[in-house]
Amino acid sequence: MTERPVVVPHDPAWQGTAARLCADLRRVLGPVATHVEHIGSTSIPGMAAKPLFDLQVSVLDLDEAERVFGGPLEALGFTMSPYRRDHVPAGLEDDPARWAKRLWTRRGSPGDEVNLHVRVLGAPNDRLALLFRDWFRAHPRAVPAYADFKRRLAGAVRETGEYADVKDPVVDLVIVVAEGWADETGWTAHP
Repeated sequence: MTERPVVVPHDPAWQGTAARLCADLRRVLGPVATHVEHIGSTSIPGMAAKPLFDLQVSVLDLDEAERVFGGPLEALGFTMSPYRRDHVPAGLEDDPARWAKRLWTRRGSPGDEVNLHVRVLGAPNDRLALLFRDWFRAHPRAVPAYADFKRRLAGAVRETGEYADVKDPVVDLVIVVAEGWADETGWTAHP
């Protein structure tokens, strides 16, 4: 992805659009998709975001998901990305294989732009995406600061890969705080 990142103000319509996208995916992906959820900045009320939807599909087996999802997702305009792992948070000594995923994207075709992250149910990256979302939803006073950071970052970098590389350590900091909140509240990824 080499396009320049664009961060726009929050659009309240994102919630309804994402709900429709998730319902459509549940219907076409079938029972291999154990959970389909709206994640990322567009899932957080008031958060500025790149105008594309990050959705997460939790599965029991990535290889099976890749086989089963390929045709239906292609029919919906998705293309499989070569990215097969997520960033392991700084300071976390973990096997990178535990952060495996499959990623499909939809750009420039009819329909909304989507990053579709397929992760193993209960894997650290499956949990992290939901924790990030839920921590910000529970802490709306933190939303303006993170949104401002994202706007400034988008204006300072040339492409989305650079944007992600700079943003990852900030997400790592948020997760450190969010883990404490999860422990205190008994939060779980898939109640």
